[in-house]
Parts: sequence; structure tokens; C-alpha cells
Amino acid sequence: MSDSRYNIDVSVVTRYLPEQSQPEQNRFAFAYTVTVSNTGELPATLLSRHWVITDGDGRVQQVRGAGVVGQQPLIDAGASHTYSSGTVMTTRVGIMQGSYQMLAEDGKRFDALIAPFRLAVPGSLH
Repeated sequence: MSDSRYNIDVSVVTRYLPEQSQPEQNRFAFAYTVTVSNTGELPATLLSRHWVITDGDGRVQQVRGAGVVGQQPLIDAGASHTYSSGTVMTTRVGIMQGSYQMLAEDGKRFDALIAPFRLAVPGSLH
């Protein structure tokens, strides 16, 4: 059963970056904008991230690090934090998913899950 004090919703919008990609060298760049919404009852700080990036060939890359884009934002109850970042893959299609490690104002640590989302060069999916 989930505790309503600790609830984070994550939404992601992705974009292919043709100007930073080199398809002939199997280099495909993507940007993603993430909105982290605190729908819980307590303010929470985003301490760290864990991404699992799976390319179109099934190769998995894991990325762990403190915060997001150099920040560890405190997100008040009812508020959200939006940031943009990016990744480069060797295939035209891939999937990212993961979690944020959060610290609520009362000292409880919890994970905010990031549902899988697709990165795809436009026109590469039928």
C-alpha cells in the first residue's frame, strides 16, 4: 500500500536532435524534458537518479548520479520541478526508465519510479 505522504509523479517529453546526430556513424542524440511533480503531502528533495537505457539492439547502459543536471531540487507538496537533459544512442530507437531517490522532509527516503519511455528517430517506427 502506498503512503500518500510520499508520492511523486514523473512525466517525460522526448525529442530527436538531428543537428547533434550522425546517423552514418550510428550516433543518435535525444533530448528529454522531465517534470517531477510532488503529489504527496510532504516536501521532498531529489537526491539522486538511476537511469536504465536500453538501445534497439538490447544493450543496456545504467547511469547513476547525484541530483539532476547538477541540482538536488527541493520540491514542495503540490509543486513540480522541470529540467531537460539528453542522451546519445547507437541505434535509432531505445527505451529509458529508472527512478529518483527522494528524501522527504520527515527524513524518510523513498524511490520515485520513472515509467519506461521511448526514444525514437521520427519515421523509424512503423
